[in-house]
Amino acid sequence: MDELTQKYLDFLIIEKGLSNNSVESYSADLVQYITFLENNKINDLNAVDSAVILAWLIDLTKNGLAAKSRARHLITVRGLYKFLINEKDVSTNPVKNVDIPKIGLALPKIMSVQEVENLLDAPDISKPRDLRNCAMMELMYGAGLRVSELISIRLQDINLDANYIRVMGKGSKERVIPIGSKARTINHKWIKEGRSSLLKKITSSYLFIARAGKPMTRQSFWKIIKKYALLANLARNITPHTLRHSFATHLLEGGADLRSVQTMLGHSDISTTQIYTHISREYLMKMHEKFHPRN
Repeated sequence: MDELTQKYLDFLIIEKGLSNNSVESYSADLVQYITFLENNKINDLNAVDSAVILAWLIDLTKNGLAAKSRARHLITVRGLYKFLINEKDVSTNPVKNVDIPKIGLALPKIMSVQEVENLLDAPDISKPRDLRNCAMMELMYGAGLRVSELISIRLQDINLDANYIRVMGKGSKERVIPIGSKARTINHKWIKEGRSSLLKKITSSYLFIARAGKPMTRQSFWKIIKKYALLANLARNITPHTLRHSFATHLLEGGADLRSVQTMLGHSDISTTQIYTHISREYLMKMHEKFHPRN
């Protein structure tokens, strides 16, 4: 079973081009699944039927996994069997007729425009590190980037004359995203003034650098967001992804079309982007209720 699951993971890396983080997530889910089978004396994936899958889902529930997490595990195992059937390594798919646990519509948390402005005004940009942190937050909000995309940007990827950046998204898909004047201005200041101050005599190809010229990490940027959220007196739990969600929602509230937002976010399926229309609909209803003369 280990060989077959490794074969599937290799397929995800080589053929699908998934990121290391995504593959690690798939791998962790599959390890749990295989461990469950082995604990129940099942050593052949062909020996699994729907009853075993249901027992496995019940076991996940007993271990405290929420519906969303159980759904992710089931999707992972479903993909495994689909792949193995195509490869003729197994003959039946025991997951085929098992429904994904209902998780409802999980609306992403967003910030108001004022909250974003308070967050971005929090750093003291007279200091090189604060200038870097401000440039990172401005770029994340200004272009709707994922954290992994933000920390991977190299100097050659940003064009301040033409106001765009080039990023490598999920599945090694490249996209070009416009950036606004505020993100352009602060990043120009960071490149010309702050970056060389932090680098000293070290060279680096990355736009945003940490100690010894190394690129920033996801964990470091998460701490940066937390720090300035506290300084800005933002009581809610603000994460890096909150800025990406806010970028998408504010664009739609301002009148941007869904396809354009999909392209900028790097979503392969527009249904993923459509979740933001629910937020915008709530916003429109509030505006209607507040300002319509017949309310």
